[in-house]
Amino acid sequence: MLTILVNNEGQMPAGRVKDQPAFIPQQHFTRESLSQYRFFSVTFPDDKGPAQVDNQHILSVSPAEIKRISQRVQGQSKSQGHVIYKKTVYAYKQKHTAGQTTIVFLDESLLMVKTWGIIYIGLLLGGISLILYATILVLFSRRAIKPIIEAECRQKEFITNAGHELKTPLTVIEANTEMEELTNGESELTTSTKQQVQRLTKLINHLVSLARLQEQPTFTIKTVNVSQITDKVADGLASVIKGDGHHFVKQVVPEMMISADENYFYELVSILLDNANKYCDPVGEVGLSLLPGKRNKAVILTVTNSYANGDQVDVNRFFERFYREDKARTVNKKAGFGIGLSMAQMIVHRFGGKIVARYAEGKISFIATFKARTGKDK
Repeated sequence: MLTILVNNEGQMPAGRVKDQPAFIPQQHFTRESLSQYRFFSVTFPDDKGPAQVDNQHILSVSPAEIKRISQRVQGQSKSQGHVIYKKTVYAYKQKHTAGQTTIVFLDESLLMVKTWGIIYIGLLLGGISLILYATILVLFSRRAIKPIIEAECRQKEFITNAGHELKTPLTVIEANTEMEELTNGESELTTSTKQQVQRLTKLINHLVSLARLQEQPTFTIKTVNVSQITDKVADGLASVIKGDGHHFVKQVVPEMMISADENYFYELVSILLDNANKYCDPVGEVGLSLLPGKRNKAVILTVTNSYANGDQVDVNRFFERFYREDKARTVNKKAGFGIGLSMAQMIVHRFGGKIVARYAEGKISFIATFKARTGKDK
């Protein structure tokens, strides 16, 4: 609109106005459509002659005030912009032609009323649409994911029930093997059978434990002394680790407190230490540390083991269930099932912590971070 007016030297054009170039299609301006807006203009001759004021389309601004506003704008380097007069915003644009400069001022009040009206309607329709969408989502999402929830529940029930059912034949097999040893003596076959029974029993126990963790068990969360728990686990597994030919290094700062379940934290440390011992290089080192974080605001549990080929494995996949780097499963007898680290991750998350796996300087490290507590915290 300012372009149309300034191109006509501040006068209202006669008839239909030529469409102006714009990214968004504009309305077709006519003399009637332009007459609804309030504007005024000033023309300054280059020869310092008297300024010509056109205030036919404005009532709230006097000619003297128009001259003062125009002189203030004329002294600026910008060819267009905004000025405020008596709490009303006027957009202006100036154009220099042969021998004179024309400045047109347009009252934005009517334009802003329309703009805010559009914004209000848009927000209202957007809010209504959001409410309708949320209502539809709540009503139909439960129905949509119901089969998935039922399938997951059946899967958990199957794992738990199958685990209990499998323990009975395993117990019978183990008893028959022991009876065979009593009758005919221990042999390579009976020893192998007992080892596989123990291995399968351990796998079933892990599967059942993992299923129970997924079923949102009731954790007895309270402020516990994890230093004592960590020492207890370390003392119990130290002989096993050393018996496997590994060097064991422990560093536990006393009286470290976090919010956790004592039994599940014991399980967490046991899983990480057992995993480190299984995959440690021969004559390698297994490390366990429980240290405070920065400013004693965190408790950091770190379990490491030597692993020369660690640069060939993807440490980011260690927490995937049943993940094994050896695709052919041709691992040693001590190799795990790919379940323990997934359980460890779930336990850490239940305690509000985070756990990551890293490889550096020939060692794989599992680092669990928890928020520190004091003995006074409940």
